[in-house]
Amino acid sequence: MKWMGGNVSQNMQGCRAKFRVIALVLLAICIGLAGLYSMLKPISNGCTMTYMYPTYIPVPTPKNVSSMKYGLHLYHEGWRKIDFNDHLKTLSGVPVLFIPGNGGSYKQVRSVAAESDRAYQGGPLEHSFYQEASLTLKEGVDFDVTSTPLPYQYTSMLDWFAVDLEGEHSAMDGRILEEHTDYVVYAIHRILDHYKESHDARVKEGAAVSRSPPRSVILVGHSMGGFVARAAIVHPHLRKSAVETVLTLSSPHQSPPLALQPSLGQYYARVNHEWRKGYEVQTSSSGHHLSDPLLSHVVVVSISGGYHDYQVRSNLQSLDGIVPPTHGFMISSTSMKNVWLSMEHQVILWCNQLVVQVSHTLLSLIDQGTGQPISDVRKRLAIFTKMLHSGIPPNFNWLKQPQLPHIPIVDGEAESGSQAHRLYSCPNNIHWSDDALERDLYIETPTVTVLAMDGRRRWLDIEKLGSNGKNHFVFVTNLSPCSGVRLHLWPEKGTSVSTLPINKWVLEVTSKMVQIPSGPAPRQVEPGTQTEQAPPSAVFWLHPEDMRGFRYLTISVAPRLAVSGRPPPATSMGVGQFFKPEDGETALSSGSLIRSMFSLQEMILNEDHPLALNLSFSVSLGLMPVTLSVKTTGCGIRKSEFTADETGEMEIDRLCKLRCFPPVALAWDVTSGLHIFPNLFSETILVDSSPALWTSSQGSEKTNVILLIDPHCSYKTSIGVNVTAAAKRFSLLYFPQVNAVLNPSHSWKFCIPCSLRLGFSCVYFLHFTHRLASNR
Repeated sequence: MKWMGGNVSQNMQGCRAKFRVIALVLLAICIGLAGLYSMLKPISNGCTMTYMYPTYIPVPTPKNVSSMKYGLHLYHEGWRKIDFNDHLKTLSGVPVLFIPGNGGSYKQVRSVAAESDRAYQGGPLEHSFYQEASLTLKEGVDFDVTSTPLPYQYTSMLDWFAVDLEGEHSAMDGRILEEHTDYVVYAIHRILDHYKESHDARVKEGAAVSRSPPRSVILVGHSMGGFVARAAIVHPHLRKSAVETVLTLSSPHQSPPLALQPSLGQYYARVNHEWRKGYEVQTSSSGHHLSDPLLSHVVVVSISGGYHDYQVRSNLQSLDGIVPPTHGFMISSTSMKNVWLSMEHQVILWCNQLVVQVSHTLLSLIDQGTGQPISDVRKRLAIFTKMLHSGIPPNFNWLKQPQLPHIPIVDGEAESGSQAHRLYSCPNNIHWSDDALERDLYIETPTVTVLAMDGRRRWLDIEKLGSNGKNHFVFVTNLSPCSGVRLHLWPEKGTSVSTLPINKWVLEVTSKMVQIPSGPAPRQVEPGTQTEQAPPSAVFWLHPEDMRGFRYLTISVAPRLAVSGRPPPATSMGVGQFFKPEDGETALSSGSLIRSMFSLQEMILNEDHPLALNLSFSVSLGLMPVTLSVKTTGCGIRKSEFTADETGEMEIDRLCKLRCFPPVALAWDVTSGLHIFPNLFSETILVDSSPALWTSSQGSEKTNVILLIDPHCSYKTSIGVNVTAAAKRFSLLYFPQVNAVLNPSHSWKFCIPCSLRLGFSCVYFLHFTHRLASNR
């Protein structure tokens, strides 16, 4: 009987084990199918299409050169027919060479080339928009970006060339990459020779020629084309200084996205090794300086498509360890000025918001006097920084640490002769007369509201309103800094700056305000017809250290200008608040995030809540994207005044949208930096990062979200992990690793259906989050 009982027990254990395996496989398939569904679902990226009238002019090969399988074309924008030979002979712009990526076409140059032509015809963008691009660059960069002026007109157009690489798959084999590199080097020389030949021919014919032929070519590469561009620069046959500027779009620089052939990894290693050597100072055996680094004249900028680009992830597009911060940087399209969007791998080529910004950036690199690209490395990098970076710092340090210069206070007075007050002032050409301001307002509550451009100055007593621990101040507005609103810190009350003694500085802090992307402001046909509050477009933050030594903060609002023949703009908005940061802090643990997959985590915010809420997620939102929903529940309106049916709820919601500004979320991840989510009522918060690796640094698996939300209204916020987005994200992040574990010999007999493999990735994801929860 014992023997039989043991048999039964073993059978039961075997059945349980089989049941666990079956349950695991079914769960894997379900989660894998969820991830697959999310991958196949179209992505709404918010990009505007780019339109053009393209013509591709073949650049002839010289007679003494044997025919090649690749080709070179010149782009021309316009619907009128032209004579190709005449057009080639009269080129006088700055040459730019476009290099397509894996399986790409030379015709993909059309979007950025067409917008470059329109940008040249229309002239530079509004300069006042770039006043906020004052930021601290990476360590090692010691120049001031704001000291580099931008052009007020474009003196030379861009001549866009593109190489035809026959649509070959350069991401599959290192030998193909080498062939592409060889041809790109030839194309660079052919372009420069063509300009010189045309220039000499015109001079010989007696034609007036005002400029010398170009000495270098700007390279723009997409995907693998960006790596080919870098490979061409360290090619032994490339002429010296033939390329000084490289711009790459969604290009893998650190390593190939998928190393299918050993030759691919070997070529990457060789090229990156040459680049690291290229920035080293040449010294003799005795330690004496011999010459400048070989690549000291080269600037490289890498533009990433952000979290929607799952073919080439941002960590592969980083230039860290390859290009020093003094000669280049990587920026994501999600944090790029005038763009603020994530986009897929191919979309980055035609997304109008991005190609317009890139076009104006490249045109700004041209020296107005010589018509040639600026040779000074610092100036070129400063222009790239000023044109591409927003005024928002790449992390949350500006929310945690004082950013204003400290003015020494002696016996309650500012040190005489201090120049620090000028650092955050508005430009001299924007001047308000104190006499133009209406009657001053004195604010008695910690929250101040601006609902119109009324031409008034609001006084806030820092000592009184900032008491009880409410010693931080935040202000959000859709008024334009300097021209619409100005902020000052005063040591004592006065009618104007001139009424105070010269040793009591009034510190203007307007330029500490940073721009954030905002949705379209609602228009009104006539006063009173606005349907909702305008979204904020700037945020301003002061710390206790910033305000030390000052007694008052003033917010001066410009009077509304009457514009004849146009509809009045939407109601202006500004909301400021003294608050205690601890009141708005909420930490979500790993366990609460996992539970939110099945039951939403809710948070009720009553009226007069903190304007800035700090939500801390213990697991990166690059790994576990969450859907954050914000619903207005009240705005000072008694529900008894409306019926309790659905119509009454809709009326309350309509009135609250008119009174309260739309929420904004600023998500920061240690790996990917800052992402902005404007007009957030329901949004899946996703950042671009590589968390949850066993080698991850401490804290890299965390994400912080600052939620700017109107304190005049009450809200119900719901937070829940988006299961399909999490399954998709984790599968894309770790599919290669799981594939290597499940298929170690790369043999077909080990193949597993895609959905099952994706499911195993997600099971691994659940296992990892369980480990995170158990470790805390």
